[in-house]
Amino acid sequence: MTNDLLNLLNQRRTIYALGKDVALSDSEIVDLATDLIQATPSAFNSQTVRAVFLFGDKHDQLWDIVVKRLKSEVPTEAAYEKTKAKIASFKAAHGTILYFTETATVHQMEKDFALYADNFATWAEQAQGSSQLNVWTGLANNGIGASLQHYNPLIDDEVREAFNIPASWTLRAQMPFGSIEAPAGDKDTLSKDDQFKVLD
Repeated sequence: MTNDLLNLLNQRRTIYALGKDVALSDSEIVDLATDLIQATPSAFNSQTVRAVFLFGDKHDQLWDIVVKRLKSEVPTEAAYEKTKAKIASFKAAHGTILYFTETATVHQMEKDFALYADNFATWAEQAQGSSQLNVWTGLANNGIGASLQHYNPLIDDEVREAFNIPASWTLRAQMPFGSIEAPAGDKDTLSKDDQFKVLD
């Protein structure tokens, strides 16, 4: 038995201390991520995952949108100062990938395959998770750290307007990525006896 895939998955950790000193060029990062997303399976080959890559000023603009939008949501000024520091750590990264679900395709699949209509939204979410994990792992395999954030739907309208996002694309996650400036913390896992059953 080989453990190559397991070793790759274990490289993928949530990295919060991100910087801009990455070895790959922006075009190499885009090529890697797009290839990984296209290699990821989706139910009925529906291919509902979309992604937008933000670098430079566009990356900064996203996190400026987030921190401004959160001001009305955070209850106290002290809490908002902590929030600003957290968002600044994402802005310090090299870039961000925005993940979207193409909902027009989901709705078309619901019509075309009515027997399974109730499942396509769930299947689209599964394709999202698979794509995000594959990209995250691919970045880690190239020495690039990342985390996965979910400020949607609070920022959806502003993001759509700022980056000319089609109306049928629904924001599902934000992945800031960059150089690893500090390692991830310890990670706890359930005992296998609690998590799994083997029947024979």
